[in-house]
Amino acid sequence: MAILEVEHIKKKFGKTDVLKDISFSLEQGEVLSIIGSSGSGKTTLLRSIAGIFRPDEGWIDTKGNRVSLMAIGIGFNPNNTGRENILKSGMLLGCSLDYVKEHMEEIIEFSELGDFIERPVRTYSSGMYSKLSFAVTAILDTDIMLVDEVLSVGDEHFRKKSYKKMEELMLSNRTVLIVSHATDTLKKFCDDVLWINDGKFMKLGQTEEV
Repeated sequence: MAILEVEHIKKKFGKTDVLKDISFSLEQGEVLSIIGSSGSGKTTLLRSIAGIFRPDEGWIDTKGNRVSLMAIGIGFNPNNTGRENILKSGMLLGCSLDYVKEHMEEIIEFSELGDFIERPVRTYSSGMYSKLSFAVTAILDTDIMLVDEVLSVGDEHFRKKSYKKMEELMLSNRTVLIVSHATDTLKKFCDDVLWINDGKFMKLGQTEEV
């Protein structure tokens, strides 16, 4: 049974058609990559599934499952501290307050932010922001994880740690949609690949073939 269904969605920004009739479904534990040239609509598709954008036509059914979007620059209030943003982000993902608090120190440790966790996020560098974003989404358990080009965040040490964490998540029966230009990563982890170009569905099939 499908854990996610996307049917004939279309999305416009102004007069521009960004998504032009995209349909697919995902089963529990499946890892799907979305590929295409820059500007083809990959990020818009992920943000539509995450509920940030509403399609102009068609529908998206997540079957009541919790969905998290791992993307740079999404979801934090710049005037709140890192700790406060962890709590708010977790609850927006549908996690209970007790569950988020239970995993708070694990998230902080993974982010490597130290005392900066008590400072407003507006004081963070882009690298620090990305580390916290990655840590929150990677540690808190959701049913469907959307990953948008975040496998190269932070310094070299953190990138290696992030890649290892992604390996664990993708092999743990988590349902994942991933946007990345790292073809080696896609070949290693993804069951299938969805190719879109200029907002149009091109092909959906086995990774190597597509």
